[in-house]
Amino acid sequence: MKSFFDLKHLRGDIFGGITAGIVALPLALAFGVSSGLGPMAGLYGAIFIGFFAALFGGTNTQISGPTGPIAIVMASVLIQFADQPVVAFMVVVLAGLIQLCFGALRMGRYINLIPYPVTSGFACAVGCIIITMQINPLLGHASVTDTLTAARSVPDSLAALNPVTLGIGIECLVACQWLPKQLRQIVPVHFSVLIAATVITVISGIEVPRITAPDTLWPTLQLTPLTALPWADMWLGALVLALISSLDSLVTAMSADNATQQFHDSDRELRGQGLGNIVSGFFGALPGSGSTFRTMANIRGGGRTPLSGVIHALCLLILLLTAGSFIRFIPASVLSGILIYIGLGIIDWSYIRKFPRAPRFGVLTMLIVWSLGLFVNVVTAVAIGVVMASLAFVKKMADLQL
Repeated sequence: MKSFFDLKHLRGDIFGGITAGIVALPLALAFGVSSGLGPMAGLYGAIFIGFFAALFGGTNTQISGPTGPIAIVMASVLIQFADQPVVAFMVVVLAGLIQLCFGALRMGRYINLIPYPVTSGFACAVGCIIITMQINPLLGHASVTDTLTAARSVPDSLAALNPVTLGIGIECLVACQWLPKQLRQIVPVHFSVLIAATVITVISGIEVPRITAPDTLWPTLQLTPLTALPWADMWLGALVLALISSLDSLVTAMSADNATQQFHDSDRELRGQGLGNIVSGFFGALPGSGSTFRTMANIRGGGRTPLSGVIHALCLLILLLTAGSFIRFIPASVLSGILIYIGLGIIDWSYIRKFPRAPRFGVLTMLIVWSLGLFVNVVTAVAIGVVMASLAFVKKMADLQL
């Protein structure tokens, strides 16, 4: 039974929410940049989804916001509708509506049945895309939203690399990987690396490319006539966004259950996530889902009720409104180092190591989804992966029947 507020957990909820907010800040900035929407879209995505998913969702301790897979899917949607950015945000709204339908139809228990090779191939593609897209900023050049273009431009970027930005990015990557465990328990690793690297570059007067300052700290309402939308072109991207967001959220909800010995409501969680994504889409923010990293930070901080998720969102909003103008001081290569670290963590190394013993068709499906995600787009990759897995399931059932 979901309890929004419990006085005996108030102290833990406050500390858990603030801790999750500190963890979410650099991640929201990084995923906003990697999606092509910019840092403000990532921050407002974390605020809207974190608030509404906590308020209306079905998991007491879940913290929601933009994630790596969601950012890359959104980047593909932006490329598809490059000449109609408002349509891209309407795809997010449509994805949220699909999630509301999932919850209303009580499909929460079935979302987790997406075959593992498909999710593994998708994760590997997302990790590789994040790494590839951060090579140019790491070398001191402008980022590119298209993976193939980013890969083709690497030789030219290497020929004119900026050794300072490269050094800063590598140092941030190494710091994320090797920061002492004692320090990680005090300050979240991404936040400490972001703040330390920014302060050092500003104090030392190092001239490096920095994040583009936003024109305004307030989101802009995205509205367009429904009859003007290309609905036929929007459905596939919206469906993939809804599936990835729902799967991430429900997997995180199960992890939260194991950590707190509580039980979540899958269908209510889908409705909460859907509502958060609808609001994010209308305000031009990045969509999102439940985040295991943020949720575990909340639980370790003492969060036990949805109030911690609301506090996390309010903490981000306060930080944005009071310190948002300092975003322009963050070096682009610092976020590149952090994103490369995140990308390496997203790749499913455990399944790759099991290739020699894993079922052949599962490995083939995973490699096809991985390749399509890298060289075509992740939306098409997931759609084809699900179709392949469905055909394999039908064949297996036919063989059993025979």
